[in-house]
Amino acid sequence: MDQRLVQIALVVKDYDEAISFYTQKLGFELTEDTRLTETKRWVVVKPKGGGSCSLLLAKAANEEQQRAIGNQTGGRVFLFLYTDNIERDYQHFKMNNIKFVRELSNEPYGTVAVFEDLYGNLWDLIQPR
Repeated sequence: MDQRLVQIALVVKDYDEAISFYTQKLGFELTEDTRLTETKRWVVVKPKGGGSCSLLLAKAANEEQQRAIGNQTGGRVFLFLYTDNIERDYQHFKMNNIKFVRELSNEPYGTVAVFEDLYGNLWDLIQPR
């Protein structure tokens, strides 16, 4: 059996503001932006590098989905972004006004900092040991 997680849906308010945040502030690549209907697009971004998991930026289509924007995990860290150089990425994110809610710390599994995306979802930025 060969299985792998390749995409995670992230509910967003607006496609273009989300694309801008992920590509310009976090440095992700836009790998697809296909119009499906007048109001729905298939928008995929991914971190640069060899990882295979990407984010499907899914615009909220109703009130229930809108309530989930920025709080898809009830306030827990939602996504984990591994890096080969946390100091470089930490400084890059700071220069792009990314809000950190927990500064760099050394943990048994590596060096980590917690930041918010444009909607308030929490991310771990991790350089594993």
